[in-house]
Amino acid sequence: MRTGRTERKTKETDILVEVNLDGTGQYDISTGIGFLDHMVEQFSRHSLIDVTLKVVGDLHVDQHHTTEDSAIALGQALSDALGDKAGIGRYGEAHSPMDETMARVVVDTSGRPYLVWKARFTQEKLGEWDTELIEHWFHSVSQSAGLTLHCQVLYGSNNHHICEALYKGFARAMRQAVELDARKGSAVPSTKGQLGG
Repeated sequence: MRTGRTERKTKETDILVEVNLDGTGQYDISTGIGFLDHMVEQFSRHSLIDVTLKVVGDLHVDQHHTTEDSAIALGQALSDALGDKAGIGRYGEAHSPMDETMARVVVDTSGRPYLVWKARFTQEKLGEWDTELIEHWFHSVSQSAGLTLHCQVLYGSNNHHICEALYKGFARAMRQAVELDARKGSAVPSTKGQLGG
């Protein structure tokens, strides 16, 4: 089983993350931010990556540290589970419709972190979660997991649908990228013989 675990404790947050790339989409999520919980649950269910994410953060200050640090820890756990990435598909792409919204997410588990973000929100909050933190969450995951990640909303007007389409698209793209390809055997999917750098 390809699993990863990260424990991250600072003066701002105390976090435990466990992932299983070969799971069935089971999750146990508690960040203290309801809408963020909902989005990480969507990621787990649609990627089929089992995710445990437990966060105690300084929400009396604001949501920034909890959002950022939980994404960093999740990315580290995903990177740990991927190991040398031998035999994986490497790339993933998904179009994710949700009612009037269509999002496209493309990922390369290259080890070279980069986020291209082409999405915007027209309200300041979803539930109690600040919408400006959504891009920051994706940036933090891409940095810590070593993902080249392109997220684009092709069209849409409902802020909830836009956010959920992005997370579901990310999930489906990651599912493709991390799945093992029997034709590749134990080969690392790069002519360099390694991914990263």
